[in-house]
Amino acid sequence: MPTSAWTPTARLRGLKPVWLNNPKVWRTEILAGLVVALALIPEAISFSIIAGVDPAVGLFASFTMAVVISVVGGRRAMISAATGAVALVIAPLNRDHGLGYLIAAVILAGIIQIALGSLGVAKLMRFVPRSVMVGFVNALAILIFTTQVPELRDVPWAVYPLLVGGLALMVFFPRITKAVPAPLVSIVILTAITVAAGIAVPTVGDKGELPSSLPVPGLPDVPFTMDTLTIIAPYAFAMALVGLMESLMTAKLVDDITDTHSSKTRESIGQGIANIVTGFFGGMGGCAMIGQTMINVKVSGARTRLSTFLAGAFLMVLCIVFGPVVSDIPMAALVAVMVMVSFATFDWHSIAPKTLKRMPAGEITVMVITVVVVVATDNLAIGVVVGSVTAMIIFAKRVAHLAHVSAVSDPDGTTVVYSVTGELFFASSNDLVGQFDYADDPDRIVIDLSAAHIWDASSVAALDAIETKYVQRGKTVEIIGLNDPSADLHGKLSGELTSH
Repeated sequence: MPTSAWTPTARLRGLKPVWLNNPKVWRTEILAGLVVALALIPEAISFSIIAGVDPAVGLFASFTMAVVISVVGGRRAMISAATGAVALVIAPLNRDHGLGYLIAAVILAGIIQIALGSLGVAKLMRFVPRSVMVGFVNALAILIFTTQVPELRDVPWAVYPLLVGGLALMVFFPRITKAVPAPLVSIVILTAITVAAGIAVPTVGDKGELPSSLPVPGLPDVPFTMDTLTIIAPYAFAMALVGLMESLMTAKLVDDITDTHSSKTRESIGQGIANIVTGFFGGMGGCAMIGQTMINVKVSGARTRLSTFLAGAFLMVLCIVFGPVVSDIPMAALVAVMVMVSFATFDWHSIAPKTLKRMPAGEITVMVITVVVVVATDNLAIGVVVGSVTAMIIFAKRVAHLAHVSAVSDPDGTTVVYSVTGELFFASSNDLVGQFDYADDPDRIVIDLSAAHIWDASSVAALDAIETKYVQRGKTVEIIGLNDPSADLHGKLSGELTSH
């Protein structure tokens, strides 16, 4: 299967994607979309319950998010739908003010996401270290697994052999053929067994009633006043940030898996457009859905926008046309799929003893903190922020000691030359002032910065403080060797950073 939906020639000439004439790609994308749609149904219903809304609200959101993002998104084959993170953010708003305010917040969150995307917020992804990314992936795998645990508590004994059977099918069936996704085979077989044998186990239908018609567009039932804006704005902003962070992290993960590049700016704006459309169709909003994306990309092998579009389209078809059949799918079958996804998602190499021995302690610390915070808060966004800040602190502490000062006196004893090497910024420049002998140095001091670089105002202020201490003792200071960027910054700020 091609890793890109377009050849260079097709891009230049504006031709159709090459996969349009490839039956194998069509089969893979269609079946992947079907598997994802089946997995979306119980998840969307569960998230609706978390948000305190009718199951149809979550299902409509998953439908519109997937269909819209398949067209306007920046990452092919990534699945966006109603998510737990968004549900947790907007649940208090729905509880305190009702569904109308929730829908209005979803629309406003979409507008904020478009604004943030246009301002280039996606570029901040470059500051997420690899150790945070690994922690993010491992925490994600743990969360996927732990969210399935409630489905295995206080259930009939038949659930457990069904779960084992589903896992066995997904492990061994690909050895026979990969023409049909193993998760789909597992779902079909387990459903047939439970229906034919009349086995009483929890089913998709037990999660809630499926919608019987397509959503209808409309405006949220709220007064269009400043009071309404004041109420929904904090929730909308939080939803926008959480949704963008999860979506961009997921896009980066899919980039790595498929060895392809995606437009994070387009994805940010696309998430906003999808949420606005979802709001006008009465959905609860959402973002990239990491578990279902892994089913689509890693398990089913999808690579194009077709699978994303069909996941949303099949979702509505399954609910409206095949609702009674879908309701009979045992939850054990879907739990088996998600357990398999969690094991496939976890980066087992990152915790191998051989890897841990070679990895710097700081990198391991950042990875562990990211995992712990995500699992403790049940929020991937918070974990990524805490992990990134921790990584920055460790990095700053590490490079703070890279600035060194050495002194060489002239033979005549009238001049001393201090050679400064390293990167000068707020952390490393703090100790700079104490490395000069102000009392015993001769009358002329030369500070050679040819092996250093000035990065910020803190470093300029430190150099000013050094010069001031010498001047107070009647000595002269000359700074030489500045590279062009350092000289420019020093020239602009020197003497301007104190109030006197």
